[in-house]
Amino acid sequence: MFEEYTGVYVIADCFDGQVRKVTYELIGQARLIADQLNEEVHTLILGAQVASQAQTLIEYGSDHVHVFEHPLLARYSTDGYTKVITDFFGQNKPNVILIGATNDGRDLAPRISGRMKNGVVADCTILSVSQSDGLVEWTRPALGGNILAEIICPEHRPQMGSVRPNVFKMPERIVGRTGQIHQETVTLADSDIRNRFVEMIKVDLNEVNIEEAEIVVAGGRGMGSPANFKVLEELAEVLGGVLGVSRPIVEKGWYPLSRQIGQTGKTIAPKLYLAFGISGAIQHTAGITGSETIVAINTDPEAAIFKVCDYGIVGDAVEVAKEMIAKFKVAKG
Repeated sequence: MFEEYTGVYVIADCFDGQVRKVTYELIGQARLIADQLNEEVHTLILGAQVASQAQTLIEYGSDHVHVFEHPLLARYSTDGYTKVITDFFGQNKPNVILIGATNDGRDLAPRISGRMKNGVVADCTILSVSQSDGLVEWTRPALGGNILAEIICPEHRPQMGSVRPNVFKMPERIVGRTGQIHQETVTLADSDIRNRFVEMIKVDLNEVNIEEAEIVVAGGRGMGSPANFKVLEELAEVLGGVLGVSRPIVEKGWYPLSRQIGQTGKTIAPKLYLAFGISGAIQHTAGITGSETIVAINTDPEAAIFKVCDYGIVGDAVEVAKEMIAKFKVAKG
């Protein structure tokens, strides 16, 4: 029925003409899926001058890179990108499409799926392939993050989903890996795009980028009060990391949303994640699965966070944080 649909396609996510890290994470997953299905990985990259990055996409795992260059693609626009991509898919029939769940990706994915009259599974955190029928199994938190829903698409093609950044690790880059680069024809006019870029306004220039931090110190409801978070701020500074919080802390108004980790906040993948007074609800743990090492501190030995951490400490979060600060200060001399 769907024999003509083949290939796992990744739509590259770019900002200011540069490929974002999530694209390489998706190529790694596309490679795993394609190998199980005995298919090839294709990556679409759109922009004004982006052809120079095509070889890098191949070295991270793409078999084919389709380059779409046009002055009107220099900045993301819903209309422009949707038209170019769906025109291409009108001539090519993909089996699977992966899009990063970034601000642009969350805008683009439903537009593409609507134009192509198929569904899209949003904000996936786990991807797998069924051994029985070869369908992609898309897993995402649902019902406010209280359960994990596994979704399949047996009746329509392409199978399509968006994936949150930092959920999967980047694949190893193989310098010199070969593949095919296709310079595609772009048919796009000013009249195709209804919105115009006017100005970029950067908000809170002093705010940290928690998604890119290598060390994250986070606190939850178990910290007790805003004053106790000052201890975590000091620990983060001593370690050269950044402070993050769980959703209840943002809801209390103690810290801004930009610090929130979890399904409704940021997905992070630091080398070290320290969780103080965080119970480990699935809404939160969905955002930390990419962490290399997770250390949890909680007074409750039955807390769910201990089921996902690498190291656990049963104790008072504030006292443990103070002890860590003292030890690290001595170690640093």
